[in-house]
Amino acid sequence: MRIYQPILLSFATTVVVFYISAIVTAAYSGSRQLLYVRDDPITIPPYLIFENVRLERAYVALQAWKRTMISDPWNLTLNWFGPRVCDYNGVVCSESLDDPSIKTVSGVDLNHGDIAGHLPEELGLLTDIALFHVNSNRFCGTLPLGFSQLSLLFELDLSNNRFAGKFPELVVGLPKLKYLDLRYNEFEGGLPESLFEKDLDALFLNSNRFTSKIPVNMGNSPVSVLVLASNRFDGCIPTSFGKMGKTLNEIILMDNGLQSCLPNNMGLLKNVTVLDISYNSLVGELPESMGQMESLEVLNVERNMFSGVIPEELCLLKNLREFRYGSNYFTGEPPTCGYLENYNNTMNCLKDAKLQRSTMDCKVFLSKPVDCDSYKCSPVASTCLCPAPVSPPPPQIAPVSPPSAPSLPPAPQPSPSA
Repeated sequence: MRIYQPILLSFATTVVVFYISAIVTAAYSGSRQLLYVRDDPITIPPYLIFENVRLERAYVALQAWKRTMISDPWNLTLNWFGPRVCDYNGVVCSESLDDPSIKTVSGVDLNHGDIAGHLPEELGLLTDIALFHVNSNRFCGTLPLGFSQLSLLFELDLSNNRFAGKFPELVVGLPKLKYLDLRYNEFEGGLPESLFEKDLDALFLNSNRFTSKIPVNMGNSPVSVLVLASNRFDGCIPTSFGKMGKTLNEIILMDNGLQSCLPNNMGLLKNVTVLDISYNSLVGELPESMGQMESLEVLNVERNMFSGVIPEELCLLKNLREFRYGSNYFTGEPPTCGYLENYNNTMNCLKDAKLQRSTMDCKVFLSKPVDCDSYKCSPVASTCLCPAPVSPPPPQIAPVSPPSAPSLPPAPQPSPSA
């Protein structure tokens, strides 16, 4: 009888799971039994023969997972039986990286399955997987500690499910992880600073319940895509933002509660093509350095409390095709903005423009100057790219209710063919 027993070792606040295999001869039984902390341990019938131990462990992991599934409307796991785990729907096998003569499970893809259940600890036995994709299902609960054993995991997609709880910090310790997608779940609380020190390429956290401020070291992240939209972040856009210029291509911070001026070093983001900070409570002027964001194609600052004059250099950017700045308090715009493929300037304080705020509304709002220092955002170490302002201090907002939230594109829907 083969026994896999999870042992929990506790070091201060860190818990590490080790799976230990032992072979026990049992005179009373002719079967091999996989024992876990459960009332109904997985039992391997003696007639099941596996190519190698890793595939046997994968069998245990997948059978334990199947037991947790309470609904599989498209029968994606219908053929999850027997020792040929590489033939299971959604299971990908390939040569082991440390021994090409051994076939092992290298990935799981159950996207758009509409499966209900949770993730068991036994999934930590899949130590050779590089990708784990389960988006658009109904999995709930939290990420099991067993995932800390997945040292080769490169892509983790848990999006559009019902996971909840604090941010799963164990993912920060996965050495090979580059792609993390947790959007459209119920995760809550703050984000650890260690997340932005990790060598990720893409980070999707939108449409959860994350709160608190965005960590000040956000600029240390090497991601090319960062999406934090539709959460409950407040406070400043970190002034370390400009440090992401070498790698960042797209950033979406829309539909939060951010309250600050924009960092003056925005011009360092020379590779950014999409910047969406709409539906927040951001104030002050758009920094002149934004005219140096030479790759910018789409810019959305709608539904904030920006004011002042839009920098002429911004609308002259050669790649800019869409600029949406409606529902703010801008008092001036260069005529070149009107030549863009797509722009919106409505509900501002622009003289002679159509569909603007009332004169009284603008007068009340613009009656007090903005003091960006009052938001106490941490200063950035690098020098500002823009010249010292020569115009009068930008206006300050009067207390105004935050704008209503927008609608994000709907999450992908399950389909039987996916």
